Amino acid sequence: MHLKRTDFVILGLLIAGPVFAQQGHWAFVPPQRPAVPAVRDLNWCRTPIDRFILARLEREGLKPSQPADRITQLRRVSLDLTGLPPTPAEVDAFLADQRPDAYEEAVDRLLASPRFGERMALRWLDAARYADTNGYQSDGERIMWRWRDWVIHAYNSNMPFDRFTIEQFAGDLLPNATLDQRIATGFNRNHRGNGEGGVIPEEYAVEYVVDRVDTTATVWLGLTVGCARCHEHKYDPLTQKDYYRFFAFFNNVPEHGRAIKYGNSPPFILTPTNDQQEQLQKLDQEIAQAEREFQARLPEIEKLQSQWEKSLHKSAPRQWAPTRQQQVHLPLYAKGKFVGGTPSFGPGVVGLAASFDGNRFIEAGNYADFGFYDKFSFSVWIYPTAETGAILSRTAETPRSEGIDLRIHESKLQLNLVKRWLDDALRVETKTKLALNTWHHVVATYDGSRVAEGVRFYIDGAPAEKTVLLDELNQSFATKEVLRIGSGGGPATRFKGRIDDVRVYASVLSPDETAWLANSEWITSVAALAPGERTKLQSSKLRACFLDIGAPPEIRKLHERILNLREQRQKLVESFPTTMVMQEMLQPRDTFVLIRGEYDKRGAKVTPGVPSVFGNAVRTRHLNRLDLAQWLVSKDNPLTARVAVNRMWQMLFGTGIVKTVDDFGVRGEKPSHPELLDWLATEFIRSGWDVKAMLRLMVTSATYRQSSATSDFGFPTADSKNHPQTLDPDNRLLSRAPRLRLSAEAIRDQALLASGLLVERIGGPSVRPYQPAGIGKDLGADPYVQDHGDKLYRRSVYTFWKRTVAPPNMMTFDAAARETCVVRESRTNTPLQALTLLNDVTYVEAARVLAQRVMQQANSPKERLTLAFRAIIVRPPSESELRLLVNGLNAHLEEFQRNPATAKKLLSQGEAPLPSQFDAVELAAYAATASILLNLDEAITKE
Repeated sequence: MHLKRTDFVILGLLIAGPVFAQQGHWAFVPPQRPAVPAVRDLNWCRTPIDRFILARLEREGLKPSQPADRITQLRRVSLDLTGLPPTPAEVDAFLADQRPDAYEEAVDRLLASPRFGERMALRWLDAARYADTNGYQSDGERIMWRWRDWVIHAYNSNMPFDRFTIEQFAGDLLPNATLDQRIATGFNRNHRGNGEGGVIPEEYAVEYVVDRVDTTATVWLGLTVGCARCHEHKYDPLTQKDYYRFFAFFNNVPEHGRAIKYGNSPPFILTPTNDQQEQLQKLDQEIAQAEREFQARLPEIEKLQSQWEKSLHKSAPRQWAPTRQQQVHLPLYAKGKFVGGTPSFGPGVVGLAASFDGNRFIEAGNYADFGFYDKFSFSVWIYPTAETGAILSRTAETPRSEGIDLRIHESKLQLNLVKRWLDDALRVETKTKLALNTWHHVVATYDGSRVAEGVRFYIDGAPAEKTVLLDELNQSFATKEVLRIGSGGGPATRFKGRIDDVRVYASVLSPDETAWLANSEWITSVAALAPGERTKLQSSKLRACFLDIGAPPEIRKLHERILNLREQRQKLVESFPTTMVMQEMLQPRDTFVLIRGEYDKRGAKVTPGVPSVFGNAVRTRHLNRLDLAQWLVSKDNPLTARVAVNRMWQMLFGTGIVKTVDDFGVRGEKPSHPELLDWLATEFIRSGWDVKAMLRLMVTSATYRQSSATSDFGFPTADSKNHPQTLDPDNRLLSRAPRLRLSAEAIRDQALLASGLLVERIGGPSVRPYQPAGIGKDLGADPYVQDHGDKLYRRSVYTFWKRTVAPPNMMTFDAAARETCVVRESRTNTPLQALTLLNDVTYVEAARVLAQRVMQQANSPKERLTLAFRAIIVRPPSESELRLLVNGLNAHLEEFQRNPATAKKLLSQGEAPLPSQFDAVELAAYAATASILLNLDEAITKE
């Protein structure tokens, strides 16, 4: 085998990489502010950036391009800063503004727009691996949109990048941390969470920390530190010990390796929105006012209660039971339909009890219609004569056994919540057995947590210990079955004995409430005691009973008002979104070097610290995340500012000054303009880490405002050695502006804006726009439930993101899957992209609604097509382009006149209203033409 010269060079790099790094790799040396270079054509330059770019071009014998026309400049900067193109009205206003600083004024307007935060947040969400589900096989939903909204607000308020960093890393550790600062720490909880039954918690606890380490290193340091997890880094000066010292910063969160399948895994906090906080404050004021009224009448209430207690000696009160959120009370002698035999009743505890012989049962109706997140309680008196039988159920008679089922099984009380037996179900039973041929009061409660821990049992008023038999519930157990009493999923499950006084609550009964239900005679016995002989609990129970059944109507009404207000408050608090956050353990967890990166092979113990290549940051006290965050944005860190401005450059120019934005190490590509990178980094710090100021500096440069046309240079020939496409085929020197395909989100949002469908509302829960029918079904994913109305037309930053089944119309255009951190933008060109634009409901509907708009706004085909062209392409069409569009429109008209059914099918796409005044054939022809415009290369490209 003969080695070429390049082979020897590569081999030398492989061997000597670490040596080069140790000798002073450029990225590990703090940036020094270079002098702005002198250039020959100073008149071309608008900002210091241009002098760095032009100096390199002049050195290479190249010239910059002419400025792009004004419309192209406005469209380019609008897409870059807001993710949306300018409207025709905005273009006309810009062209009419002949002031020398009209462009700069437009830039300032775009930076001040709320759209700016939404656009900037998109790429940060990619880096933060933000999604609305946990990932892995079960991929259950989580709630993290409050963190997403925090990011949008941070960009719109121009939060300095150093503060942006500190709050996301350690907002909870700041003095007097606010709710927003705690929400910010969700950045490091955005990683995937595995809730599968067979996981080893210790293993995944390590994996979550590894994810935080790798993400932090990529986003702030631009380093591939993950290579040092198992061994010393092969190229960069990062040891395995360095890795685990960095790891230790994130290894102090009180979390469990096995995640909650559906919902947020601890630690998480309640994060009420501003509106919810205002509602809570109003309710608290109303409750306080009602309680003051109650206290004012307290002497009267005590006197009336004393009289009522004396009357109890003469006649026992009717049974008293809690009525808060009671969905239904079924005294069985009066309610329900017997099936399988003649109704039979016998003595009960409260009244007449229904008798069951293993054949007959009762169909009670559409009660207990609970689902996945619902809280509920069942209260019932039973007199079992057999060890096994269903008490209450809403269960389908299918092999899946889908539904709710409360039963006794081998004399133990058992609750089953089933989507699909056996792999998607929850089963819990009591450890205590129930005696046969005797009355028992039993209660089962479920708190809507989707896990067995949320089930509680009570027998005869006392809590009962439980055994978890199955805890694999992944989907909702709601069914269309009716509530059955005395029967489950078939004849073999029917109850033998008597059942009395069935109560169903849409809430979790408290231990006190279950005790009240279990003892119907306690009122008289407690009332017989002298007030001084009663316990505090007995006095409280007696007062509650009096207010519920013994007080005069006006006092009862006041009491009910207080209870209703408290219930409203509780429901409001329960509706607060939660957000996973970072939190420190009181006792720091020990961290060890993990041999070969394996979770259960511990090596030497380490303490938190930054990689040694950055100097000695060890202090006498134990370091925490706040120390790390402050170091990341300190003058001692050579990378953070460079990495940040490099990603901004990539956002605008398509490629970073360092092309490998995720790797500034030895194996990464060297900067195309090293002095410019350091000047930008130091300028960013000097500005107070001002993101908007840095972007303004970049987009107002002559470099950014150049034309992207390669035709300005003529076409290269075999002899044209100094042609830009020969000297700089990848345009790394920026002799012209780059021409780039828009992001997946910008393409969709642009279509919605052009059609007039876009609903611009900041923040809120994620929305579910159109998706292909049955998406994710083959993967066993939860059914996708599409939203309707305005939610279909929100910006793409708010689209519900399921990791295992990400929106296909986004993925087709190279959106990040958000399984892991992604900072390098990817662009491909495939036929699927054209097919998506021509056939996806979003784009077909947008084309139809745009057609409706232009038909209402103008009369002639040329005027209408010009309006549509400008709405999508921004610039006006040329005469030749307009002729082509008119010819295409006529061809579509002829086609749909021959096939009117095809026209109706086209117009039926989407849920936007279809006004009746339009001729279907004509509207379909304009819609088909608008669809072509949406599919033009120029429409989906930043020129």
